[in-house]
Amino acid sequence: MSSTLVTTLLHRTPPFIPDGAEVMTATIELPPGDPGTPPHRHSGPVFGYLLEGEMLFELEGEPARVIRAGEAFWEPGGDVIHYQAANNLPGSWTRFVVVMIGAPGEPMLTLVDEHELIARRDRRAPAER
Repeated sequence: MSSTLVTTLLHRTPPFIPDGAEVMTATIELPPGDPGTPPHRHSGPVFGYLLEGEMLFELEGEPARVIRAGEAFWEPGGDVIHYQAANNLPGSWTRFVVVMIGAPGEPMLTLVDEHELIARRDRRAPAER
């Protein structure tokens, strides 16, 4: 008899996984107050789990939200801009694990330039008060 305990943290059907996709698992460590990677997109879906700290997480079309240690998150990839994955704590590190699924021959992460951010500003959700 097994004593294995399985806890589902997140269950999603990704919008697509391209034929020949590549998969990368990485740990990300953000120092206190770090803004994280500038606005970017991924060529495929990304799944993550926050190990420690808090992350301010914002995807195009969704209001920014705080993800805390022990919570899972995901993003669909493709054309969606990922505006921020910042350390939300001024005095502590934030650490998380991500699994990125990328389209063959495309980078896992591509920065978005200022011109595109301006052109798509109407797709960004207003900040909550």
